[in-house]
Amino acid sequence: MQHVDIGIVGGGIVGLTLAAALKESSLSVAIIDKHPLSTALGEKPTARVSAINQANIAALQSLDTWQHLQKDRANAYVAMHVWDKDSFGDIHFSCEEMGSDALGVIVENQALINALAQSVESQANVQVFESGIERVLSGPNQNMVMFDNNDALSCRLLIGADGANSFVRQQAGFPITFKDYEHTAIVANIKTALPHENVARQAFTPTGPLALLPMAEPNVCSIVWSQTPDAAAKLAAMSDSDFCNALTAASGSILGTTALETQRSAFPLTMRYAREWAKDGIALVGDAAHTIHPLAGQGANLGMQDALALAELLVQLSNEGSDIGLHKNLRPYERSRKTEAMKMIAAMDGFKLLFDGDDPLKKLIRGVGLAATDKVGAIKQAFVSHAMGL
Repeated sequence: MQHVDIGIVGGGIVGLTLAAALKESSLSVAIIDKHPLSTALGEKPTARVSAINQANIAALQSLDTWQHLQKDRANAYVAMHVWDKDSFGDIHFSCEEMGSDALGVIVENQALINALAQSVESQANVQVFESGIERVLSGPNQNMVMFDNNDALSCRLLIGADGANSFVRQQAGFPITFKDYEHTAIVANIKTALPHENVARQAFTPTGPLALLPMAEPNVCSIVWSQTPDAAAKLAAMSDSDFCNALTAASGSILGTTALETQRSAFPLTMRYAREWAKDGIALVGDAAHTIHPLAGQGANLGMQDALALAELLVQLSNEGSDIGLHKNLRPYERSRKTEAMKMIAAMDGFKLLFDGDDPLKKLIRGVGLAATDKVGAIKQAFVSHAMGL
């Protein structure tokens, strides 16, 4: 039997960010994941990417983690272009408007995980347990984590960073609110005839938004094409060439003709929101606590901010000699991050409702709204600041 102060279940971006943010503390940490933390990257990037904002980049730089990122698997984007395909609404954001070198970075998820793992595995206060979990036994002062290899670990605080179907959340009995977004996301990497010029683009179509995220190669983008289930099924049934023709049409040929660089994958989109994020000895972060529509690319950023906020509180509690597992001591984290998550969920719901369909009144409202935002500097700057996480 081994004992640590904190057990983090999940060795993804959020769980590893949390561990990295605890590196200067006196707290002992275990990272538990049934898969190796690092995975060698293939010759070509995969389509699973995240748009990491400037606030989280700055945090990872301060933790000496960002420097480990494989540079050819990340690409800074300097501008954003958003438009409504069937109306006059059109808006451009640029980093120059914010006095910055970039708005954010498109990074391959596994590349960021590898960078975080390299940093975390060198921390003296971290142990890694490559094992699955059979069950969790929670007592008044300790959690007993029973591994599937008959080993066990005790910890004062168990943190679920294990994704949307969180085992920790289920073991804790935290209820969730969920809603089907009635969208399926189609994800792939594409090659475009025209260079992307490091601009992140998003087109709103009647059946859902299409995001074109610029990768390190000048003619390669990662797409997230959120469509109604019927439209997604039709796209999935198409040949590669027909799919690319449909994609080119949906984007208004903004980058010319397209060709697939990877296979297409699809997954249904669901909003989840845990009604409790903490109790004595257990807390949730990231997708274990909330999942949102990817149309604004803020899912990973929201989860990383959870991790950083919880780490800050745990360090403070440890320095004060306070109990890190007591629910009343975890309440400041729970209150603040639940509020931020709910704001983001409400914003995504509003955007989806406004930009769904081809109702003439909706088209007029969003056209006027986008055009006005593009012209009014204060509003535009507020949008860009939010996108950068500032």
